[in-house]
Amino acid sequence: MSATLRPAFAGAAATASGNGLARFAFVPLFPAMVGAGWVDGGEAGMLGAAALLGYLIGTLLGRQAGRRIGVRGTLDLGMGLVVVALAACAWNGGVWWFLPWRTLAGVGGGLLMALAGPATQATVPAARRGTAGGVVIAGVGLGIAGGAVAVPALLQAGLPATWLGLAGLVLLLWAYAHPRWPDMPMGGAEAAAPPPARLLLATYGLHGAGMVPPMVYLADLAARGRGLGVGIGALLWFVFGLAGVAGGVLSGRVVDRLGGRPTLRLWLLIQALALALTLPPWPALVLPAAAAAGFAAVGVTAVTLGVSREMAGARATGLWVRCTAIFAVVQTLAGFALAALFAATGESHAAVFGLGFAASVAAALAAAALARQPPVRLAATR
Repeated sequence: MSATLRPAFAGAAATASGNGLARFAFVPLFPAMVGAGWVDGGEAGMLGAAALLGYLIGTLLGRQAGRRIGVRGTLDLGMGLVVVALAACAWNGGVWWFLPWRTLAGVGGGLLMALAGPATQATVPAARRGTAGGVVIAGVGLGIAGGAVAVPALLQAGLPATWLGLAGLVLLLWAYAHPRWPDMPMGGAEAAAPPPARLLLATYGLHGAGMVPPMVYLADLAARGRGLGVGIGALLWFVFGLAGVAGGVLSGRVVDRLGGRPTLRLWLLIQALALALTLPPWPALVLPAAAAAGFAAVGVTAVTLGVSREMAGARATGLWVRCTAIFAVVQTLAGFALAALFAATGESHAAVFGLGFAASVAAALAAAALARQPPVRLAATR
């Protein structure tokens, strides 16, 4: 098991840095930057969109970078970009200073997500690929939970110290991961075009659309929608992250036992349940909704990584990159659409989370259809 976990923990450090800290730590920083006058609300929203755009760019460049400078070199590049981008945001240079750095943070996160999971799965024995992939993706939840704790503590020393503190956390994770990076060849079958897998892409895209409401509006639902206050909203983000760790780790074990596609169907049913729990106007349901949403958000990603390996074999990196790109595009479009809906309906949480529930049900139905497809026969199962 130690041989399996060594590269998996390094991969988890990569996803914790590139997604959990570089992207999602901005959620609790958003109101602090607005309150301090560094940006206004609309500009802060632009910074969030810039990070997602950068994430898409980094994802699409991941395979090419891996071929040019190697997988380990690309993982180091991604971590380095995240450190520099976070540190640069410690200076209040206005929105036009922050925009390129938030974009660069997204690029680093995209490079890390594109290669850390596939490289880890290519390194470990076939029977442990689900478990290893689950650990890698669980790093996202770990980063979310860590950021939910670190940001409020660091903010007591001011915004510059907070940004520098986040950069320092990524430096520590990089120092741990660098000697343990997984590796894989990027030529031959690995560089070949992946199978179309349109139903998998549609399923993962619908998953991404369904997760926009909890990823963006969960804390606000608790604080204002259910009258629980800002403190409870922040606590729910921490719960979301911890549940994501559990979802990632458990998903890998279940994939190893049941297979990827049956597990994907089950995990998307949990996502639909999470969104359903946000619809009744009962404050007591917000906590289980946050836990189930975090579990599904990270768990579905880990399962999809496993399904990509099952369906594409040695070509899994290309399929995983397509899945991640579809996810980023759909989340960007859904984010802008739901923001417009939220404003047009007088800030109706029911409208936003209702559409998220519909997308989640559609994703579960697509996963059920995918599970009914015959198993893929692969010539090579690296």
